[in-house]
Amino acid sequence: MATLQELRTVRDLLRLAVSRFSAAKLSFGHGTDNAYDEAVYLILHTLNLPLDTLDPFLDARLLDDEIAAVLAVLDRRVNERVPAAYITREAYMHGMRFYVDERVIVPRSFLGELLHDGLDPWLGGSTPLCTVLDLCTGSGCLPILAAHAWPQVHVDAVDISPDALEVARRNVDDYGMQNRITLHEGDLYAPLPAGAAYDLILSNPPYVNEGSMQALPPEYQAEPRIALAGGDDGMDVVRRIVAGAKARLNPGGVLVVEIGNERPYVEAAFPDLALVWLPVTAGDDQVFLLTYEALPG
Repeated sequence: MATLQELRTVRDLLRLAVSRFSAAKLSFGHGTDNAYDEAVYLILHTLNLPLDTLDPFLDARLLDDEIAAVLAVLDRRVNERVPAAYITREAYMHGMRFYVDERVIVPRSFLGELLHDGLDPWLGGSTPLCTVLDLCTGSGCLPILAAHAWPQVHVDAVDISPDALEVARRNVDDYGMQNRITLHEGDLYAPLPAGAAYDLILSNPPYVNEGSMQALPPEYQAEPRIALAGGDDGMDVVRRIVAGAKARLNPGGVLVVEIGNERPYVEAAFPDLALVWLPVTAGDDQVFLLTYEALPG
């Protein structure tokens, strides 16, 4: 193990971090996808330096307490195998910062891309979008992104976990959106007001099938199981979302659901539905859309 005397600069710490992360065979995917980017993020964050500015600080000599703080963060990442976001208590989506901790999964939904683009052309009609529902909201990042994308909309956000809703409330408050986002505790559609209907229903639900759950690396096992596990085929919650969607959509509305790598299970669960697969950066098999007309019921 390197000593404080041997580690004097950001460059020294960065080299050490990448070596340790690689040797430990850490898994990434909670904001970064490789050892170098994650090391840069953790070091800059710990030193309270701008996260997008590395080069001017690479050869800056550090104080002993600064080096010790960085080493403590590196030790936790390697020894505990928790996502970096749980160490820093923050995650970013499309330039927006969200508070996170172990009560919620780390925000990384591909729905964020679609919200950033306004879900065009599916919501590009002459009738303005007014109401959005987000099911399994977790940290509340998707309602906030939706409210940011459409300044005129009101968003209802639902989660069954009171712990997750505490995190969501903090993020809603941080963005001053208390009057535009309403949080509901309960099981999917159950806690919503009677008769409430929406132009858009979003969900990034638990969808990981049980076989895949057993194979997840420690970083993903550190996240709340309730937010990931979707039953034997991953579709337990997705089936219920689809079954109840039409009763909660306005005519002309759409349901958009993220399902990760579970497309074969989705197509097996809904063989008779006209699923529309929306392209995102990870491909065209991560998110499906159903129009009001195509939904059952």
